[in-house]
Amino acid sequence: MRKMPLLVAVTAAATLALTACTDASQPSDSPSTGTSAETATEAPFDLTSVQKDDAAAALLPADVASAGQLVVASNTEYAPAEFIASDGSTPVGYDIDIISAVGAVLGLEVVIESADFPGIIPALGSKYDVGISSFTITAERMAEANMISYFNAGEAFSVQKGNPKDVDPANICGLTVAVQTGTVEEEGAAEISTTCEEDGEQPLQILRYDNQADATTNLVGGKADIMYADSPIVSYAVEQTKGEIEQIGEVFDSAPQGIVTAKADTELAAAIQAALTVLMEDGTFTDILASWGNADGALDEAVVNPPVS
Repeated sequence: MRKMPLLVAVTAAATLALTACTDASQPSDSPSTGTSAETATEAPFDLTSVQKDDAAAALLPADVASAGQLVVASNTEYAPAEFIASDGSTPVGYDIDIISAVGAVLGLEVVIESADFPGIIPALGSKYDVGISSFTITAERMAEANMISYFNAGEAFSVQKGNPKDVDPANICGLTVAVQTGTVEEEGAAEISTTCEEDGEQPLQILRYDNQADATTNLVGGKADIMYADSPIVSYAVEQTKGEIEQIGEVFDSAPQGIVTAKADTELAAAIQAALTVLMEDGTFTDILASWGNADGALDEAVVNPPVS
């Protein structure tokens, strides 16, 4: 969920393909619950070897330490990062495994709560302790929350198999594009559309969906000409849908993603950073990502509120 520059002449692409119960000809007013998991890998990483690190745990704020649990918000509609398994209730994905491992290092029970993506950051410190949901690190988000870097991902476009609408990723003006609401791709699509108009071309027709599965379904069904999503989601979806959709162009705008805590909760941010550092140094972190086919995105250092360009 990252931000695209104003340049439209970008080569990009791929797609996030997951089955959804929404009719491909109709937008969804509410998130689906786990339909994306039906064709997706669901086995969580084995965390039994992850031990509590006393030094990291000592950094926890007193209220979290005494509660003994970490309440985590995630928009569980975004395989393979975070989604609901086919049992209809269990959150799975590499983000889920990562935050579960962080909890184990801190000696905390991790409680995952599914949440609408745009509502996660505003509810930090009141309803949730932490958010993990493929948040691209941006200056705007760091003004509202602490962000601890852990993963690097890019953006991509995807189209129907064979590109039947002859989409040119270097110029998508006038096309109908599907995005998930609240993501930086939604912002990026609006920026591209503005640039198109300034250049005397047709604006984008932007279809906004509450969850990524519905955006994908409407690409597969032909309502959208192109879909705009994070690159890990795109590559995973192409595999899971057995090529019903395909990447067009190259991955672009790679940027770090971060786990989020309330802006005032600097102690918790430091504890999360310390726990990630333990996992990165002992190799568990990379092993988790490798089990989901995304080891290339692993960062080798966790930083609280890193500088962004």
